[in-house]
Amino acid sequence: MSGSGSIGTNEEPAPRGGGGEPRRNEQLTSWFVRSGWSKGELARQVNRRARQLGAHHISTDTSRVRRWLDGEQPREPIPRILSELFSERFGSVVAVEDLGLRVAHQSPSVSGVDLPWAAPQTVELLSEFSRSDLMLARRGFLGASLALSAGPALIEPMQRWLVPVPAADPGPAAGGRRLVQLSEPELDLLESTTVMFRQWDAQCGGGLRRKAVVGQLHEVTDLLQESHPAPTMKRLFKVAAELAELAGWMSYDIGLQPTAQKYFVLALHASKEAGDKPLGSYILSNMSRQMIHLGRPEDALELIHLAQYGSRDCAGPRTQAMLYAMEARAYANMGQPSRCKRAVRMAEDTFADIAFGAEPEPDWIRFFSEAELNGENSHSFRDLAYVAGRSPTYASLAEPVMQRAVDLFRKDDEHQRSLALNLIGMATVHLLRREPEQAALLAEQAMPVAKKVRSERVNTRLRKTVDTVAREYGDVAEVIRLTDRIAAQLPESAEAV
Repeated sequence: MSGSGSIGTNEEPAPRGGGGEPRRNEQLTSWFVRSGWSKGELARQVNRRARQLGAHHISTDTSRVRRWLDGEQPREPIPRILSELFSERFGSVVAVEDLGLRVAHQSPSVSGVDLPWAAPQTVELLSEFSRSDLMLARRGFLGASLALSAGPALIEPMQRWLVPVPAADPGPAAGGRRLVQLSEPELDLLESTTVMFRQWDAQCGGGLRRKAVVGQLHEVTDLLQESHPAPTMKRLFKVAAELAELAGWMSYDIGLQPTAQKYFVLALHASKEAGDKPLGSYILSNMSRQMIHLGRPEDALELIHLAQYGSRDCAGPRTQAMLYAMEARAYANMGQPSRCKRAVRMAEDTFADIAFGAEPEPDWIRFFSEAELNGENSHSFRDLAYVAGRSPTYASLAEPVMQRAVDLFRKDDEHQRSLALNLIGMATVHLLRREPEQAALLAEQAMPVAKKVRSERVNTRLRKTVDTVAREYGDVAEVIRLTDRIAAQLPESAEAV
């Protein structure tokens, strides 16, 4: 069947009940009703997400949505698109199965997170996944074919990060092959390139250089498939881990959540092969941040505790302070104020132990400055305020700490995305304090910064904050001006990946 406004033959007939009548998809119907969307709005969102992914053959309409609700099974990438849309709507993972839809079988490289903890398989999966990302992202079949893992399906495989593994051979393809000698300048260049990519991400957001990072990662995996001396292999695995982490972070920043999680998992595997536990703890902290973003603070806490346990004897105070700050975020979102406050104090005390001018720290933790510490801790208090039913007490705790973060980030040209996020955060604090004029002013200040950084995360937070202010204080002059400006200057649009 095909026709105008349909997906052609990209559907399977609805399953039949015992009497031969179509069996309605009650699970999808339940999520759809609770979303508050109309059939036309859901169809528009599916089409927009499909265009973002490059799946231009998809063009659905209200009649097609009605068929899905009646039990028709859409084929990929529609189930994954629906999963992402409902997950974003409800702020928690809504799996394809939760929608009553079937998951297409995928190879281990593009499905699940329970992967072998062995060097050859890690290299193979990194190579295959980065190649697929480079080749297929434009057509949309990579990001749309992934499923987010959460709960025990995520935590239990990650716990194996702590299990010792036998020492790796000189190279995954060593069998009788000549050892390749990479010079020290060549290795230094690979490492400095990773630093450069990280600086670009901080300045410009994840949307600008993500493909370049993925391409560099694929090149490094090519090197890892050669035979090298053991010290060189460890350095190459470390570079691969940092690049995979950065690819995951950039994917997270532009809204490709399943892709981000896959890169984080592969980065953790590579960091284990590199023998770099502090780097592994940093990767786990980003996985924790993603779980908070997706409304799963219990999973976030498990990941942070795993990071803390694995790096307690080898991570520097800056890394440990960052982990305490993320622990506080998890406790805040779980509604546990005493544990949140304790973690905030631990983050502050540990940060104070940093001996400036001592042994150089890894570049990946350099971002965690005094500004970042204040930003994280203020967001913990802000989150507590929301969980506690818009508590003015916690909002008052958040305000001076977040103001300090904003003041410090204004002096930092390198971390513009962080400035935007903290301006938006400050706007939400003033909204909690029932100060719509000040909230609108801060959101307006965030707009020019948001336009400079290609970060769907920043744009989404700004739009949601403005929507909330407008919904609650739509008759305030400053709010009216803000909604007009954001509609004109920051319209919702697809982000290039």
